[in-house]
Amino acid sequence: MNADKDSFIAWAANAKDAPLVETELKLRAWDEDYEHTLSESWGPTDWPCVVGHEIVGKVTRVGKNVTHLKVGDRAGVGAQSGSCHQCRNCLQGNGNLCMKSIIMTYNSKWLNGDKTYGGYARKWRGESHFVFKVPDHLPSDIACTFFCAGVTTYAPLKRTHVNSTSVVGVMGIGGLGHYGILWAKAMGAKVVGMSHSDKKRDVAFELGCDEFLITSDSEAMAKYQHELTHILCTGTGSDFEWATYLTLLQPNGYFLNVSAPEWDFPKINAMTLIFNQVFIHGSHVGNPEEIRDMLDFADKHNVRPWIKKYSMKDVNKALEDFRAGKPRFRFVLEI
Repeated sequence: MNADKDSFIAWAANAKDAPLVETELKLRAWDEDYEHTLSESWGPTDWPCVVGHEIVGKVTRVGKNVTHLKVGDRAGVGAQSGSCHQCRNCLQGNGNLCMKSIIMTYNSKWLNGDKTYGGYARKWRGESHFVFKVPDHLPSDIACTFFCAGVTTYAPLKRTHVNSTSVVGVMGIGGLGHYGILWAKAMGAKVVGMSHSDKKRDVAFELGCDEFLITSDSEAMAKYQHELTHILCTGTGSDFEWATYLTLLQPNGYFLNVSAPEWDFPKINAMTLIFNQVFIHGSHVGNPEEIRDMLDFADKHNVRPWIKKYSMKDVNKALEDFRAGKPRFRFVLEI
């Protein structure tokens, strides 16, 4: 299957939970100036859908106004591909929190009305502001995972000044959580892996945790009362209660939430918040400056996620393994 310069070959789904098939689709119009989805668990999907929002490839064409990339560079794009560039948040550098139009890399719309398609494809075209040069010493199969899971966990830790005096608890040791552990250790913190059972104890220590806490063990939890400076929540069960975790924080500590469960967090008792004197902090991916900073930090500190690679022709096998809970901890598809 061959595509012309304004179309591309992608591995697309045409219905909920359908297998991905090779499909020719139209690229967004050229402009000089500018799993949850497959199962519809985050809302309706605009079919056909091409997912993939951690993308690294080689630049083949740039607009006349692009100065930070050139043809031949390796570049990456993450979960967000565009914003309005005009609202207060965008003008202050927080385009990831655009007040008018957060354009996601797939299942979204460009400002010109064209549909966005993700990286399970041979080509991708988008806005240069959200495309970043990959450092020379970062292999592409490693670098691609930084652009969503990486920055989602890096940004809140960096924003809240994690350093050698910090004690960081990481809730959920999976695709996001393993990144949280790697970042916090590289920032110099003491890291406590947190999970509801003992199953991930060994892998937590392999990743670099200094200690491991079973959150379903009330006696163990009691020993950590007011011990942590930060909790990075990358995942938790629907039985989550604020009081259980906020009491683990030191005064002025941070509960950093990057988890987006399909259920609502419970109400929080005002006294729990007041008498623990802590901050609850949400974080959406990262802004462009945080992404550039993260790439430089990963290069300097040799941060390397755990990955398993598949050929793109085996994408449906990768999805099957993903749904079976097999990732340790990121799957990478190569074309």
